[in-house]
This record gives sequence, C-alpha cells and structure tokens, in this order.
Amino acid sequence: MNLRETIDNGAMGAYQWMIVIMAAVMNLLDGFDVLALAFTASAIRAEFGLSGIELGYLLSAGLFGMAAGSLFLAPFADKIGRRPLILIAVALSAIGMLGSALISGHEMLGFWRVITGLGVGGILVGTNVLTSEYSSRKWRSLAISIYAAGFGVGAVLGGMFAVMLQAEYGWRAVFLAGAILTGLCFVILLVWLPESIDYLIGKQPKNAEARLNRILAKMGFSEHWSLPEKTEKTQKKLPIAQLFGQQYRRSTLLIWTAFFAIMFSFYFVSSWTPALLKEAGMTTEQSVSVGMMISLGGTCGALLYGLLASRWSARGVLMLFTVASACVVIAFILSAQVLWLAMLFGILVGALMNGCISGLYTLNPSIYAPDIRSTGVGWSIGIGRIGAILAPTIAGILLDQGWEKQNLYIGVGFVLLLSTAALFFLRRKSALTSL
Repeated sequence: MNLRETIDNGAMGAYQWMIVIMAAVMNLLDGFDVLALAFTASAIRAEFGLSGIELGYLLSAGLFGMAAGSLFLAPFADKIGRRPLILIAVALSAIGMLGSALISGHEMLGFWRVITGLGVGGILVGTNVLTSEYSSRKWRSLAISIYAAGFGVGAVLGGMFAVMLQAEYGWRAVFLAGAILTGLCFVILLVWLPESIDYLIGKQPKNAEARLNRILAKMGFSEHWSLPEKTEKTQKKLPIAQLFGQQYRRSTLLIWTAFFAIMFSFYFVSSWTPALLKEAGMTTEQSVSVGMMISLGGTCGALLYGLLASRWSARGVLMLFTVASACVVIAFILSAQVLWLAMLFGILVGALMNGCISGLYTLNPSIYAPDIRSTGVGWSIGIGRIGAILAPTIAGILLDQGWEKQNLYIGVGFVLLLSTAALFFLRRKSALTSL
C-alpha cells in the first residue's frame, strides 16, 4: 500500500494532532515576535528620538525579513529537510529577539528585526508544509486552520503582555520575553519535532527507514514499512526554476496571484483601518477598538474556514470566503459612521480575510510534489509578503493623490475578487484531490 495514501485516508491520531499543536504554538510565538515592535513603537520612538519615517523603516524591517525568509531560506527545506529548516528558523527568531533587546541604537534594531523576520518566514513555511503532510485528507483544512489561528492568538496575547511588561520593566523586556519563549520552543522542537514523512521517503537521507518507522510507530502503525526503491533524478533546473516548468507554471502563477491579492487586501485593512476610521469621526479609542475586533474575528475565521473545508471542497469554501470578504469590506467602510455596525463588520472582515489566508495555506502545499514543496510554498508566501509590504505604501500614495477612503476599500474589494478568479482557474490544471 502507498504510505501517503494510507495517511491521507486514515484517521488523525494523537501524535499527528500533537504536531499540529506544536505548529500552532510556533505560529503563536511568531505573532508575538512579529508584532513586538508595534507593541513597543511609542517607547522606542521616544528613547531614540525617531522621526515618523525612521519608525516606519523599523516597522517594515520585520516584513522584509519575513519575505526574504519565505523566498530564500525556505527552499533549503527541500534539500536538508523540514525539521532542520524549522530548527534553524526558530533559532534565528530567538537570536533576533535577543539582539533587539540588547541594542544601543535604532540602526541595530532594524538589523535584528530583519533577522527575526528571516526566522519567522522560515518557520511559517516549514510549519505549513509539515502540518499539511502529517494531516489526513479529511482533517487537513481544520489542522492548518488551527495552526494559522495561532498567529492571531499570539498577537492578542502579545499585546496584553507588552502592556504589563513595559509598565514594569520597560520596552526591552518585551523582546527579552519573546527571546526566552522562542528559545524554550527551540528546545521542545529539538526533542519532539519529527522529520517530514514525504521527505524521508523521497530524499531517503541517512537512516531514513529507521527514522520513518519510529515516527510511524508513534502514529499507531504496527507493521514495518520499507522505503521504495530510490530513483536517481537528474535535475538540471534549480527548484525555483521548476516552479515554472510545464507541470507547474500555470498553477504557480495562479496561486501567486491569489496570495498577492489576499495578503495585499489583508494588510491594507489591518494597517489603515484605525487611522481612516479616526478621520471619519471616531475617537482614537473607538478606532482602536474596531481594529481589535478585526484581530478577534481573525482567530475565529481561521477556525471557521477549517470546519467548513473539512466538510466541503477546500477550494470552493475559499472562493466563497473571498467573495464574501469583498462584499463585507465595502459594507464595512460604508457603515463607518455607526460604531456598533463598524465593530460588527470589523469582526466579519477579520474572520473572512483570515479564513482566506487559512485557505491559501491549505491549498498551497497540495499543488507541488514533495521534492519541491517547500520551495513552492515558500515562494507563494513570499509573493504574498511582497503584497503585504506594498499595501500600506500604495494606499498612502493614493490618499495623497486625493482618493477617498471609501474608494480605497471598494478597490480592495475588487482586488479580492481577482483572487477569486485565480482560484477558479486553478482547478483546471491541478490534479490534486484536495482541491
């Protein structure tokens, strides 16, 4: 019997759910690490006397690092394995947080934020692939959604802890706490995190069969499994170039379009909503409250997507979420004058758009074969990160040119519909059953 098919069609055991929980915890710490600077921005700006532009560069440094980690660090997982990549990425994240806590000037803080972002970018790809590979077909969407929801939980908890730590010990304590927690996560992963089954079967590194059977025993497989005969492949193309080979070119361009459009829209809403609502007449407290509702809705939306996609087509549910997101984004800005309506639509916006991100994480690994899966996933997420970086800047340029905020949100609605079209055509070329 084919082991991949056996896992896909079998039940999810406790060991597999433990891997999902470990991935969710890593994503939770990522949410804390990535937003640590946002939590401490005011104190850092006051200590170093930063201008708005200088602070903006610092806030962007982590996002640039995340994009670079997804694009250039993640492909190494297809060569050295998913487990080593995750361990390297977690170590980079911990070192970056520790360095951020010990800096004496804002220039070095920017450097350490890039290092932290590199680690987070690698973690995101490695955990996405590992969660997908250890999940059964029935529960894969829910497993990835649980993992994805960790980021929002980490952001909310991080905000709460940041307030307490800063008040008592100063802003550096926030980064130090993140470094300690990430370091503890590294130790736990070093002991318990397994290697990818698909990597062991495909690449067959040293002691692969023994390692495979130890993992399978923990999953409840009593029989001994032998590795298939290894076929020597002559790959003249680099893994990145293979993404544009005849087999993957169409799917790659379509999933990149979907990632860019959804991440662009999500980060526009996340970055500009509080400021634009304040301009619309809300108080600072009210606009921040609506922003919090978007984060709260995000965690619920990721889980909702997973539950729905466990019963129906993952691609179909994702398309439904993109269309609903486009409609709700427009309804949200048109209701901005009424606080309770804005908060209600804010929750829906956060829920639906985070559900879209969970859906992308679910579909993305299924497009590529195991030998280039991390490369494919990493570059898709990296393209999405480029959209995330560009969104606040493009929105600012359009506002300076006289665009009304309502027109910006309507524009975002059309960008989301672009992702719907990309997902519709993605089905025609993919032969993978999870679509």
